[in-house]
Amino acid sequence: MADHAGEPESLLEKITRHDDDLSSSSDSDSDDNSKPFEASKSKIFRLFGREQPIHKVFGGGKSADVVLWRNKKISAVVLCGATVLWVLFELLEYHLVTLVCHMIILYLTILFFWSNAPTFIKKSPLRIPEVRLPENCVLEVASAVRIEINRALAVLRDIASGRNLKTFLGVVAGLWILSRVGKWCNFLTSFYIGFILLHTLPVLYEKYEDQVDSFAEMTMAEINKQYAVFDAKVLSKIPMPLKDKKKD
Repeated sequence: MADHAGEPESLLEKITRHDDDLSSSSDSDSDDNSKPFEASKSKIFRLFGREQPIHKVFGGGKSADVVLWRNKKISAVVLCGATVLWVLFELLEYHLVTLVCHMIILYLTILFFWSNAPTFIKKSPLRIPEVRLPENCVLEVASAVRIEINRALAVLRDIASGRNLKTFLGVVAGLWILSRVGKWCNFLTSFYIGFILLHTLPVLYEKYEDQVDSFAEMTMAEINKQYAVFDAKVLSKIPMPLKDKKKD
């Protein structure tokens, strides 16, 4: 009796053990299938080799919110202000000293009537608001500018060291193109064009990120292909003292 009663239990144990093996194998298969997917997802080509969202690339603060139009009112005001300045200085040929003097005259006139209005309407004198620049804000801006300048100088020094000939040639080509653009328009117009591009291209890139990255990947593949041909025919024949020293 005990033997006959033990047979069904052992059979059930075998069945349950077989089911557990199947489920564990299916889970492992699903994990194995998901890992290549995650790996392939992590290896997606991103423009400029970035590994963070575009908002984090621009600092992730209020400046990034303005550039990416997180607050449309502030971004529109900044863009309109830059446009007004460009129209005044470029189209109307307004001078900086003239603009500053006129703004100070307007400011003094408003304050004068503001402080003397109570004598005409017989009311208590109005308090003129005090405007001051906070010290912390000025120090933070100066520190941020200093850090960016030092970073740019370090990048230029690394490029000029000759460690990466491809980067050196790319920077030289980019600066040459920028010099040609600067020849066609003055500094103010070039700065305004750059400002407009800064407030339009990142938003469009964030909206069409996948399409732009796929197109950039194909473009970079073609550039690398052409560079490999150029390297084999021209650059490889140029003696590189730095490389010889590294080999020694």
